Amino acid sequence: MLQINEEISIPENEIDLRFTHASGPGGQNVNKVASAVQLRFDVQRSPSLPDQVRERILAAEGNRLTKEGILLIQARQYRTQNRNRKAALDRLRETILEAVDEPRPRKPTRPSLASRQRRLTMKRMRSDRKRLRRPVDPGED
Repeated sequence: MLQINEEISIPENEIDLRFTHASGPGGQNVNKVASAVQLRFDVQRSPSLPDQVRERILAAEGNRLTKEGILLIQARQYRTQNRNRKAALDRLRETILEAVDEPRPRKPTRPSLASRQRRLTMKRMRSDRKRLRRPVDPGED
């Protein structure tokens, strides 16, 4: 059982862990031991997630989701399978915790008078600089 917070917990049977050979640290062990972890969690069909949390995860984690709504998390930074497993589960917990907090609505604001004046001043300076770079027309004198 993976405890996310007081209300949300995910049973072990909803999380699929697959172990593969990893690249990186490990010396000769890297070719013999399947220490990398690929965690698969079906966000779309999980009964453990509230609907609002599910929708936020599906919206935010676009690049780590498959078309079927399965969240993929890879962990291979450590030499041992156990530490990589813990790292993958921690990342899943963090992902869900981020989706639990409802984002605050943005309040539209307007630029201040001073910032508008600064922008127009800089715009004029840029325009003058570019105007001075132009070739001089002999008939202008």
